[in-house]
Amino acid sequence: MFLTNVLFKKAKSKMIMVLMESVVSGHQITRIRERLADKLEFIYFDPYIQQDSVYKERKKIRSIKSS
Repeated sequence: MFLTNVLFKKAKSKMIMVLMESVVSGHQITRIRERLADKLEFIYFDPYIQQDSVYKERKKIRSIKSS
């Protein structure tokens, strides 16, 4: 193996999978967003309370390879 192969950094992926959590009940779902985008926050149906609720991004789960 050549030394140049060791020195190359891996290219970061453009998309990441994040964990979204309901502010009201704690229900969790996953979504995919761009790495450089702002944190996600949206209104979505919460099955625990049977109403729409605000979901906020809680943490990054993994990177997604782009083709």
